[in-house]
Formats: sequence, structure tokens, C-alpha cells
Amino acid sequence: MEMMERPFFSLSKGKRTEPIDYRVRNGTTEVRVRVTANSETGMATIWDADILIWAASQIREAMTRGVPTSRRFRVSLYELLRAIGRPTGGAEYGRIVEALRRLKGTVIETTIRQKGTRPQGFGWIEEWSAPTDEEGRSLGIEFTIADWLYQGVLEDKLVLSIDREYFALTGGIERWLYRVVRKHGGHQGGGWGFTMAQLHHKSGSTRRLADFAKDVRKVVERQRLPGYWLELYRTEGGEEALRFSARAMLPTNHPGYAPKRLPRLRVAARREPGAAVPE
Repeated sequence: MEMMERPFFSLSKGKRTEPIDYRVRNGTTEVRVRVTANSETGMATIWDADILIWAASQIREAMTRGVPTSRRFRVSLYELLRAIGRPTGGAEYGRIVEALRRLKGTVIETTIRQKGTRPQGFGWIEEWSAPTDEEGRSLGIEFTIADWLYQGVLEDKLVLSIDREYFALTGGIERWLYRVVRKHGGHQGGGWGFTMAQLHHKSGSTRRLADFAKDVRKVVERQRLPGYWLELYRTEGGEEALRFSARAMLPTNHPGYAPKRLPRLRVAARREPGAAVPE
């Protein structure tokens, strides 16, 4: 669940090279996340993270079935694109390769799951390949995820069911907000809330707070987050804030009410027939 809330990814499809430097107190300890980007490829984006979500879902599926797991994956491009809700046209091959480059070139330093205060550094994937035949047709992709990510999935600390409609969300802030909402649950009777300033800090966004708040208001207007209702309010101190509630927890006469959606999907991707499992 750590990946759901902390600012590990760029929320923009534009090239980002400015580092993310996030610090927050958690009880007596300080949580730190620093993300730096390769100047050529830029920082891994929240859309690139779909590949990691797919990988995590495959590990969990293998564990459920009693199949040995591994950090290394081999999958056809078609299967991967179908699983993460992308078109299967030829142009998508180049986009997946670009995503792999960014995931490889982005460096994470974090104290999460570390004993003491010294951070651990890693890239999201350690190596990758995307071979083609003589006519340029994809022969699939292979990649190895970071041990930090792999161990987090095995220990169930990074696993959280999300709706498949997540992949249809088009905005970076919209996607990130859904991840925050899922992390905090929103199943309390009165929902859960954060001030706009708190959300801005959590996101790692490079946008000014005023512009970030404007983007969040647009997400609230659209109400596209699967399973959740968003509303703006003012705190007692007058700060603008966002409250989110599970739609199934709202009164049945509320305009946002909807029954609980079943089944929930582990991490985000259901294993399609014939889909790859970890090597």
C-alpha cells in the first residue's frame, strides 16, 4: 500500500527532471522519499506505474495458486496492453519501451520499510528488453523489478485491490487521488478528508498550490473515481479541504450512492486467460 499514497511518480505526461523530495513525520519516525530522474528520459510517470501494478498482480496471483514467484517477467505486448487497459495498436510498442526506460532510469531513495534512518536506493526495474523480429514486430517484453518492490508484494505491504476502471482515468492527479482514496479506505461513516495543502504536499506535484487545487476541483466536478464520492468543504480554520466517501456507505437517497462493486481486484489487474506469470 506504500505505493498508493507516497509521491513516487510524476503526475504529468510531460518530461519531469525536477526531483521529488518528500518528508513527513509518522509518529516518532520521519518518512522520506526522494525520486530523481534520468535527464534524458525523465521521471517515471503514474501511467508507467501500470506496468508495476500488473507485475504485482501476477506475483499475487501466482502466490494464490501456489506457483513459485520471481522478480523477472516475460509477457507478450498484447497481453500486457490488454491487462492495463491500453489500445493494442503498433504505436503502443514504442510507448511501452519509453515507459520501461523511465522506470529503469528513475532512482528512488526511501526510508520506508528500512530499520533506522538510512534510506535504501533502487530503480523500479533493474533490466529490461523488448526484442522484435526482422520486420519490427514485437516478440514480447522482459523485465526484472526491484527487490524492494518484490519484497513489499510478498509481504502484502504493497497489495491493495483497486477497480479496473482505474486504468481508464486519464488525469495524473485524478489517478493519484484514487490511489490516496484507496489507501485510506473511505469506509468510515463520515468519510475521510485532507486539506488541499496536505494533498499538495503528498502528491509531490510541481504545480503551484493554487493550480493544484484547481485541478482537484475539476476531478470533484467529474466524479469519475470508481467507487468513491468526492466533496469539497472548509475546515473550522477556513482551509479548503477534500472529503471522500465510499459510494456504498452513502445514504441510499444520496446522488452519489452506488452499491458495492464486486469483485474487487487484487492490486489492479485480473489475470487474463493465457497471461504470463513470473518466471
